[in-house]
This record gives sequence, structure tokens and C-alpha cells, in this order.
Amino acid sequence: MKKIYTGKTKDVFELPNGNVLLKFKDDCTGKDGVFDPGENSVGLTIDGVGDVNLRMSKYFFEKLDVEGIKTHYVKANLDDTTMEVLPAKVFGQGLEVICRHKAVGSFIRRYGDYIEEGADLPAYVEMTFKNDAKGDPLVTKEGLVVLGVMTDKQYDDIAEMTRKITKVVADDLLDKGLVLYDIKFEFGYAPDGSVMLIDEIASGNMRVYKDGEYIDPMTLSKLFFAK
Repeated sequence: MKKIYTGKTKDVFELPNGNVLLKFKDDCTGKDGVFDPGENSVGLTIDGVGDVNLRMSKYFFEKLDVEGIKTHYVKANLDDTTMEVLPAKVFGQGLEVICRHKAVGSFIRRYGDYIEEGADLPAYVEMTFKNDAKGDPLVTKEGLVVLGVMTDKQYDDIAEMTRKITKVVADDLLDKGLVLYDIKFEFGYAPDGSVMLIDEIASGNMRVYKDGEYIDPMTLSKLFFAK
């Protein structure tokens, strides 16, 4: 296999059949040794987090397939912590899409003068460019269209899909007594321009609370898969 990208939490390889293989790692985004899905650099390593992130991604991707939501998922191999996916082009040089149910994290850091921490948000969707040096700057719909990163329709499709996927995840978590505060996704597009969910859906990309207390990624995964 040919390695085509080394990421913060996954390495990416090209497969002979034209698909792509994602190798999940135990690195997490954060700062000063504290996990934060909103941070743009690796802040800590948690043994086994790659495995549980893959397990959760497999679970949700297969659930979204049943719901008819387009993703890049093909199959997962839990033994070697890899996931085979369809090739997809990213928007621009990479874009992150965040859906927020609560005002926490970078949202409250930016807008704390206007809203209380923990206040409810109506499945608020925002997009940021993946750029570590510039702190993942926010970008508006008009900005994305003017810059030629995506079309109006692609933006609207992403926003609609983001809310649908977030509801699937949030409802599942709520059934287990867990409350989703926010979640981060990545999207790409197929050769015909149609939008698809890419990357992962895992505890390392979401902020979840139980009884008002934040749940770290490993504990979240254990609670999620507890029988």
C-alpha cells in the first residue's frame, strides 16, 4: 500500500482497488494534555482510543447507510484498526463542519459576551478551514462560494446532512443517558459533485456529558458499548 497522508489521528493509504484505507491511531486533539475536539493539534495519546473510535465509526456509518445518508464507508477491519472507504475529494484544502447543541468550547470562547456557557443552540452548524497555523478560521456560506470551495447547493446539502447525522448520533446517545453538546464532521464529494460524509464518527470528535459532567473519549466509548 502507498501512504498518501499522515494525519493527526489517522494515516491514509491508497489501495490497489482504487479505494482508500484509513489506519486509526491513538492520538487525540487537545492542549496541554487535555482532550478537546475543537483543538487543531495533537495534545495527547490515549492507549486504545484508535480501536474504540473505529468501533464507533463502524457502528454509526452502518446505521447511516440504513438511513440512506451517503458516506464514504465501505467496511472496517477491527483486528488491524483500519477502515476501507471510497475515494472522495475534500473541499478546498480541508473543511471541518461542527454541529452544536450547547454553547461550549470554541463557541463560548468566541461569543461568550452574548450567550451563557451551556446554553441551548438549535443544531447550529458552522464550518472552519483546516489550517493549524491560522487556528482553523471560521468561514461563511458566501465566503465558501466566493472562494470557489463549494457551490450553494453543496453547502445546503452539507448543512442538512450535518443536522440529520447529528440527530442520529444524539438520539442514540440519549438512549444511553448521554447528552451530545457538539460534534465535528468532515465532508467530501464524489466525481459527480454529490456530497458524502467522510473521516469518522467517534468519541474523539464529539463533546458528550452525563448528569452535567463531561465524559472523556475512552469513558464515553465504554459507556456507549456497555451492555
